[in-house]
Amino acid sequence: MVGRKCENLHGHNWNVEVRVAGKKLNAAGVLVDFGDIKTFVKQTMDELDHKFLNEIEAFADRQPTSERIAVYIAENIQKLLESVEEDLRVSSVTAWESEDACATYSP
Repeated sequence: MVGRKCENLHGHNWNVEVRVAGKKLNAAGVLVDFGDIKTFVKQTMDELDHKFLNEIEAFADRQPTSERIAVYIAENIQKLLESVEEDLRVSSVTAWESEDACATYSP
């Protein structure tokens, strides 16, 4: 059996969409400041950017598929969100590895 193309070492320019949910707005009338979300996404993506993903601890024993990338991002951002407001939660993360290939994780 011939291996599939994506099983070979390759790279992607990821696009990520993070959705956050909560039950109440803060004093400013927003669920969470977009600046905070952008910072959390940047921090998380910096951990992945220009790295050999198989060497990152989270993927040491499994393939870094788009689905697992979405889970990784969701779990990391959830931890960061809890530092701002405990009632916030990541409702979904979509990770695009190309214009027409993505995976969405909804915890």
